[in-house]
Amino acid sequence: RSYSSSETEGQLLNSFVQYFGDSLGRKIKRMPLIEETVMPGDSLLTLPVVIIGNGPSGICLSYLLSGYRPYLSPEAIHPNPILHTKLEEARHLSIVDQDLEYLSEGLEGRSSNPVAVLFDTLLHPDADFGYDYPPVLHWKLEQHNYIPHIVLGKGPPGGAWHSMEGSMLTISFGDWMELPGLTFKEWAASKRRNIKSDRVTPEEIACYYKHYVKVMGLQKNFRDNVYITSVSRLYRGKDDEGRSQLDEDVSAQHLEVEDGQKSVIKRNWEIRGYQRATDGSHVPFCLFAENVALATGTFDSPARLQVEGEDFPFVLHSMSDFGAAISKGKLRGKADPVLIVGAGLTAADAVLCAYNNNIPVIHVFRRRVTDTSLIFKQLPKKLYPEYHKVYHMMCTQSHTVDSNLHSAYTSFPEHNVLSFKPEMKCVLQSASGLKKILKFSVALVLIGSHPNLFFLKDQGHSIGHHSNQPITCKGNPIEIDPYTYECTKEANLFALGPLVGDNFVRFLKGGALGIARCLAIRQKKKHELIESGDGGGDGVP
Repeated sequence: RSYSSSETEGQLLNSFVQYFGDSLGRKIKRMPLIEETVMPGDSLLTLPVVIIGNGPSGICLSYLLSGYRPYLSPEAIHPNPILHTKLEEARHLSIVDQDLEYLSEGLEGRSSNPVAVLFDTLLHPDADFGYDYPPVLHWKLEQHNYIPHIVLGKGPPGGAWHSMEGSMLTISFGDWMELPGLTFKEWAASKRRNIKSDRVTPEEIACYYKHYVKVMGLQKNFRDNVYITSVSRLYRGKDDEGRSQLDEDVSAQHLEVEDGQKSVIKRNWEIRGYQRATDGSHVPFCLFAENVALATGTFDSPARLQVEGEDFPFVLHSMSDFGAAISKGKLRGKADPVLIVGAGLTAADAVLCAYNNNIPVIHVFRRRVTDTSLIFKQLPKKLYPEYHKVYHMMCTQSHTVDSNLHSAYTSFPEHNVLSFKPEMKCVLQSASGLKKILKFSVALVLIGSHPNLFFLKDQGHSIGHHSNQPITCKGNPIEIDPYTYECTKEANLFALGPLVGDNFVRFLKGGALGIARCLAIRQKKKHELIESGDGGGDGVP
């Protein structure tokens, strides 16, 4: 790629590590750019940690890596007596410095990851039982625990929350969406925002996350408008020390120890990508890191039906596209209804959005309305009246109740979409095999979303619980050590949040705790090795 000036690339790369000091600043200017292929030597900058994704997962991990440490509050008594006894045993230590497996033993919660359940019960004791107990933790900033890191995100801090429909209420309470050290109510009060209910809008949450990064002093770690194109592990043969050509396709058996020596040295991660400049141009970069943490979430790629005609322009896959169509008046005065596919909360949001704009709806979903796994069954009516309104319509305004389509809303339970036709018609099939053809004005397919890990080798298919299958938050999350969140199939690669099955903000914070503890231990060992004169190696030991 051609640059307008050499200063442009230097400014970008310098900005990544301007806070590391002058010595590292001099090194970054010699960092190889995207078109170069060189072996990263000691003279080139290698970051201890690169975090990919700047949503709540990445923000919380940056908070802990910046040296913030949670301690048991002096006056705190946890309602779980067994856990409280364990906490008292090491009251002088931060939670990061304690045995997380020991603390989380025997705890139960709505996450399959034990550290997520532990951290949640420390921040929101007995929340699932309806109690509003204060956290039992208080936070201290300990500068000596700072681990240099960078957080790369496509947009401003907050991630996908900035692109969600702003008018809808979140499923979680406001205080469940908050991050350590700053309550949502404190932020709302400081901004003179009148929070009318315990549930808040995605727009408010996005603003809170952006403000959180600023007020906690984390801005120096964050870079916006950054797009990752590849993350790869670097290898080098033991006899190729003088060669500059990288070989990323070394087979696994060459990493085995033979006669006490490794035939291949496993080196650091190489992160390539570009930053979008204010004038729209792309400035590529190449970074090296000892550890990479994946915090990208699952909002990137909407799930698809994989049926004929799904690529027609009148078949949408996001609420933002639907909202744009409404705001532009494209659906005003249309005689045909909107076709909404899906039975989750996003589909319910779309039904409400259409209903509130006087747009008739055909609602198609595969499950029975009595299916106990429907999300509506798990939501208290008093707290979520709007979703129960949708569920009531799903049950009572089915096409089977009245042979004529209802003017405002008609549901088609236990139906699959077979195809979309160019004349804006849809072919449905019932559980009994009966086919129907319906006319619509626009179709909206809202059946979930998947992470987009295209920048990893084989799109990350090799690091899931089921090898060679796409990563999904429910069916095939990334396989991790439950206490360190390190990928079991790839050392020095970590994952947290929806990528490991924790879709709720209140649980993803446990991933940040596990990773921070793991890296703190390794950093300490590395310093001990350096002080003893044994070197530090290419990565954190």
